[in-house]
Amino acid sequence: MPYSDLRDWLDQVRAMGELKEFRGAHWDLEMGTICDVASRDRKLKPAFLFDDVVGYPTGYRVLVNPLTSMGRVALTLDMPKDITEMGFIEEWRRRTKHMGHKPPTLVSSGPILENVQTGDDVDLFKFPVPRYHELDGGRYIGTGSVTITQDPDTGWVNMGTYRVEVHNKNTMAFFVSPGKHGRIIREKYHAKGEPCPVAITFGHPPDILAGAGYVDLPHGVSEYDFIGGFTGKPVEVIKGPVTGLPIPANAEIVIEGYSYPGETMVEGPFGEWTGYYASSAREEPIIRVKSVMHRNNPIILGAPPTRPPVSGHSLLSALLQSATILDSLEAAGVPDVVSVRSHELGGFSFILIVSIKQRYPGHARQAAAIASQCRAGAYLGRYVIVVDEDIDPYNTDDVLWAMATRSDPDQDIDILRRCWSSTLDPVIPIGQKGFNSRAFIDACRPYEWKDQFPKVSDPSPELAKKIVDKWGKALFE
Repeated sequence: MPYSDLRDWLDQVRAMGELKEFRGAHWDLEMGTICDVASRDRKLKPAFLFDDVVGYPTGYRVLVNPLTSMGRVALTLDMPKDITEMGFIEEWRRRTKHMGHKPPTLVSSGPILENVQTGDDVDLFKFPVPRYHELDGGRYIGTGSVTITQDPDTGWVNMGTYRVEVHNKNTMAFFVSPGKHGRIIREKYHAKGEPCPVAITFGHPPDILAGAGYVDLPHGVSEYDFIGGFTGKPVEVIKGPVTGLPIPANAEIVIEGYSYPGETMVEGPFGEWTGYYASSAREEPIIRVKSVMHRNNPIILGAPPTRPPVSGHSLLSALLQSATILDSLEAAGVPDVVSVRSHELGGFSFILIVSIKQRYPGHARQAAAIASQCRAGAYLGRYVIVVDEDIDPYNTDDVLWAMATRSDPDQDIDILRRCWSSTLDPVIPIGQKGFNSRAFIDACRPYEWKDQFPKVSDPSPELAKKIVDKWGKALFE
């Protein structure tokens, strides 16, 4: 990777001109609202660095929205700075098909140990923890955080990106959606009547955030090993002094603690990546924090969800999900899949677009069904739109045009019911959450007469090139 830690990455983003820096913002709503308002202009997708937060010392910083531009995504994963979305997907697929996994390397020390507090000295409010949205039920230190747990039966170390609310100086929430690996591990401990050891890092290099948020690692594969594989070097970790869990040695802020069976507090509400306060406030398991470690002048890494398309790290999540679904389609034997897009307007989950070259009757429905139910596409989806190969899934106007002109609602929409949903699904009523339905929209030319379908009136690529070659200066000046 072309950077050594979060601070090195931040210096490079500053040099790219993609960092906006603010001094004197308040932790209560101002940081979140600044990011939200500034990001409404789709041409402006910077990262935001806040220092001199009201009530906190200089140097106690919050970095928000690290991965909302292709330039910063490319920097994070060491790809060409001008790479396109489709180019990224192909390059990511190429790398992950041929890479091996590299387990983390245990080291004796690291910057994370510059400051260590335990017992009564623990105080989570020493950091400028933001309250991002007006109706949030509290202050959320964990939006770009990574939660580390270990399976009690196998020793498998899991990393996941789950939201974390601070309840008081030494207690925080542990919200994890049903079906996620971190929740399964926690439930195993609690079923045995044992506390679940937890470590959470709240500031780390963005490649760790990318790896921890990857949706398709199978049960039993550690994200640490995966991150080492795609970066080409093992992650250096220390052994947590309280839990023994592996902790990134160059992290900015890390807590260790335990989630005890039956101990809960009211968590939420929180403005989520759907753009809604969909999960309400309810009792959730908590973590009793036993230690806090942090670097001098620590940085909280924030990726607060806002209304799509600019939301936390949804761009990278959408790209990685698209690549993984494309791999799953090919692995299932679906031929001639041109591209897949998990659309950011759907919060990287609700809308999938699959482009295919039709080869046989039912090809489009097959692609839709598998895309919606493979591991990467199954969680909290809504619509799968299948289009012909001449439609660019990354051009929303193209996709809507295909839907409007190549699909007939009576013939081309199918519904799959009782699929994997979440408490975050805004359209499912409270008390009924857990299931939802999926719509398959076949926006391809009808297979039976696709060769007789009316011809597109666009100029041919050859004619368009000829005109651009002749008139390009006048056209684009």
